[in-house]
Amino acid sequence: MVIHIVLFAFKEEHRDENIQRAKEMLEGLMGKVPSLKSMEAGVNFSPEGRAMDMSIITAFDNKEGLGLYASHPEHLKAVEFIKSVVSESKVVDYER
Repeated sequence: MVIHIVLFAFKEEHRDENIQRAKEMLEGLMGKVPSLKSMEAGVNFSPEGRAMDMSIITAFDNKEGLGLYASHPEHLKAVEFIKSVVSESKVVDYER
């Protein structure tokens, strides 16, 4: 099993609306991307200065599945929007 985690910090302009739209777009990938086994998206409530705004935790059977997700047209639509509204993102990929 391969786990893919991404943390996002959003730009201030339309921040709450953009977080919600990104969350909905990412959750909407379930059922559209065959290699995506699970998707959990969460919006941060921590007031800490080091906190990010949103995270996703996704699971795939293997690295190839993660690659298929990364290049899937529906995922790329979400990535295009998210890149336009985030100021920073971090990623962790690991095998479980």
